[in-house]
Amino acid sequence: MFIPIWVIVLIVVVMGGWVFWSLAAVRGRNPLPFPDGGSRIFTAASPEGKEAIVALLDRHGLKARFQADSGGVLRSILWDGTIINHPTPEVHQRLGFAAASIGLVVRNPDKAAQSAVAFLRERGFQAEVVSNVEVGLPIAFVTTDAMVGTVLNFRKSMIHMPKPSPA
Repeated sequence: MFIPIWVIVLIVVVMGGWVFWSLAAVRGRNPLPFPDGGSRIFTAASPEGKEAIVALLDRHGLKARFQADSGGVLRSILWDGTIINHPTPEVHQRLGFAAASIGLVVRNPDKAAQSAVAFLRERGFQAEVVSNVEVGLPIAFVTTDAMVGTVLNFRKSMIHMPKPSPA
């Protein structure tokens, strides 16, 4: 039976790509920007502290994927979606000096944040939306007394965020 060489090459390329992607996904290093499962964000006390924590996490297998710095936040995003950041004092103050954040991916960050505020208020908690913390980024924050030292952030998928710089 004759099989054209281009068919064999195509099968090898497709199978090689599938094996590469499968291994990357199993190791927690999905090279694709989806699925975007959100993020867990932790605040460092200083830029040097952020770098030290990122280096320590690297020693334990949590590798940095890229930097996504803005005018208000220095941010290292790891392969598992964890973010280690250091905000400016102004950003930190606007978010009630929160040390952590739970990032949720939504289509409309402002609408989702308003819905979260209503949900929390119905249950007797104080909550408010904090918008435009980082100008140009589609992120809306919710500060609430339902969490201690933690805010919620609602953002668009990573594919709809400004392009970051490599780690």
